[in-house]
Amino acid sequence: MSRRVSQSPIDETDRRTLYVGRDRPIRISAGHRIQHHDGKCSRPHGHNYEITVKVVGELREEGWVVDKGDITSVISEWDHRFLLEAGDPLVEAFEASGDGDAAVVLEDPPTAEVMSAVLERRLAAELPDTVSEIAVQVSETAELCGGATF
Repeated sequence: MSRRVSQSPIDETDRRTLYVGRDRPIRISAGHRIQHHDGKCSRPHGHNYEITVKVVGELREEGWVVDKGDITSVISEWDHRFLLEAGDPLVEAFEASGDGDAAVVLEDPPTAEVMSAVLERRLAAELPDTVSEIAVQVSETAELCGGATF
């Protein structure tokens, strides 16, 4: 015998959490450098970043908090780009070479911590106002992860 569950309408005021990339992170490849670092990170290099996103918000009529595609489209804008701090001479070098659109210019050094904060702000601007919390973690390597705590 089957058991019937209430089929009441979705309560849009019900807060729910969506995790994107928790068990299988979103992966992008990007270059960067930490211009004022005293070590090897001051040299241009790249990483295969792994990104995880947590979004809390009201359950929408569509049955979700947000569309996963809205999250991944923001993150994918950095895929196969070079992340640089404003004022880095490499910004001008990219522009002079005709590859200006390959550079993403951030106001702060492109560390995993800064990247997570910038992605949180970008997602907040793009996602609906039914979202109440956004947290992003950016893993630069298996040893280094910056961002919000889940």
